[in-house]
Amino acid sequence: MNRVLFLLLPFLFLACSREVPNQFSKEALHDVFITTQKKNIEFKEILSKYKGKKILISVWASWCPDCIEALPEEEKLQQEFKDVIYLHLSLDRSFDSWLKGIKRLEVKGEHYLIQSGWKGAFGNFLNLGWIPRYMVINEKGKIVLFKATRPTDKLIKQSLEK
Repeated sequence: MNRVLFLLLPFLFLACSREVPNQFSKEALHDVFITTQKKNIEFKEILSKYKGKKILISVWASWCPDCIEALPEEEKLQQEFKDVIYLHLSLDRSFDSWLKGIKRLEVKGEHYLIQSGWKGAFGNFLNLGWIPRYMVINEKGKIVLFKATRPTDKLIKQSLEK
């Protein structure tokens, strides 16, 4: 037992010491997304549209039960923090199902489809393993909250209040 712990300690240390980024990688910034008008747009262009604004990013999909369950809590955030940009980045499998999901679920905010999916540059940067996933970007474009998995996470509110 002691031997197993001794062997696992370096891995646990490395896993816990992973630095949380405060800016997006060049690869993530150049990843191509799709607009609701079916146009390609790089992620850096999306961010530049909202420069100077606080942004709550929600990575989700319309087929994801946990994402759907989280929508009412996201709406509460939208009502409380009206000046925030709510950026929904979808991992839906097709353009049409994505648009239908936005309409059916009445998801409010800005919408983009992650063309490269889970394992593209953006997904790899986030080390995506589960959705929904939330991030907060401040007015200076810095990532102030890198990972939250529930809209009720107290760190989201704290980041939006700053």
